[in-house]
Amino acid sequence: MTATAPGSWLRRPRPRPGAGLRLVCLPHAGGGAGAYRAWAPLLPDGVDLLCVQYPGREDRFGEPPAQDMAELVAAVAGELAPLLDRPYALFGHSMGSAVAYELARALRGSGAPAPERLFASGRRAPADAPAGRVHEGDDDALVAELLRLGGTEEEVLADPGLREAVLGYIRADYRLVERYRPFPGPVLDCPVSVFLGDADPEVDTSNAGRWSATTTGRVDVQVFPGDHFYLVPQRRAVLSALLRRLDPALAAAASPWPSTP
Repeated sequence: MTATAPGSWLRRPRPRPGAGLRLVCLPHAGGGAGAYRAWAPLLPDGVDLLCVQYPGREDRFGEPPAQDMAELVAAVAGELAPLLDRPYALFGHSMGSAVAYELARALRGSGAPAPERLFASGRRAPADAPAGRVHEGDDDALVAELLRLGGTEEEVLADPGLREAVLGYIRADYRLVERYRPFPGPVLDCPVSVFLGDADPEVDTSNAGRWSATTTGRVDVQVFPGDHFYLVPQRRAVLSALLRRLDPALAAAASPWPSTP
């Protein structure tokens, strides 16, 4: 994937500098920009995909992980700001939903335009998310949590060397998001779409609507088949739903889907 500069926070799997809209995607705890790599060939030419790469993993493995939400958001906002010369949307999954929310607020506070829409996937609204103490547990407890949610290959966790490396940055992500509380200040005014799996142990339809507290704009909820990582097997359905909300013309331009993911 193309980075905008060494040590950059942004990756472009398939650069489309002439696109009319930028889609900025923020990964889950333990995830990296590669989580959204497969989205690039499924998006129409009118959408430029930017994937946030947290430090401590993938091609930033040698860098220390972000210590808290404020540090992470400030760094991403600073690098993203010059690229907001056209409409943009934010999509965050799990931890990435909280990051996306605070990122949108930080950008607005700096005078940048608001996103066309915030997509919050697989997480309760920021004020409702439990504090959590997973990051304080031992490695076995952290592994048990990862297996509960799915999305992490058991082979990786079974290999002692890989397990140690992976758990290091995953624990840092859990510490960041479990200590996070919504920052003071006004809520958003853009639309918010909440996506979730019907078997997600973290969020369900009874609390997904609570994202209405994050914006004065319209909030809608869509449920897909699957667990916490529903968006992997449901990739095409998720992107179709996302594009329809941004611009029906974009959704039409993305069809028919390519035969390869």
